[in-house]
Amino acid sequence: MAAKKTTEAAKKTIVVKQVRSAARRPAVQTATLKGLGLNKLNRTRELEDTPSVRGMVNAISHLVVIVEERG
Repeated sequence: MAAKKTTEAAKKTIVVKQVRSAARRPAVQTATLKGLGLNKLNRTRELEDTPSVRGMVNAISHLVVIVEERG
């Protein structure tokens, strides 16, 4: 059987959890949450650790928390 490529096995991911509501927030922040796949409190998503994802998380750092960094 073929082994996994080393680049696939070495991908870094982060687990992001929404800890505050998007109610009464600017539309840009709500759209950023939806772009990350979050829309309700206490939801978590495992996302690839890329500069664009990190930038989105930093833009709404008051609404989310990074639970874990993997890889």
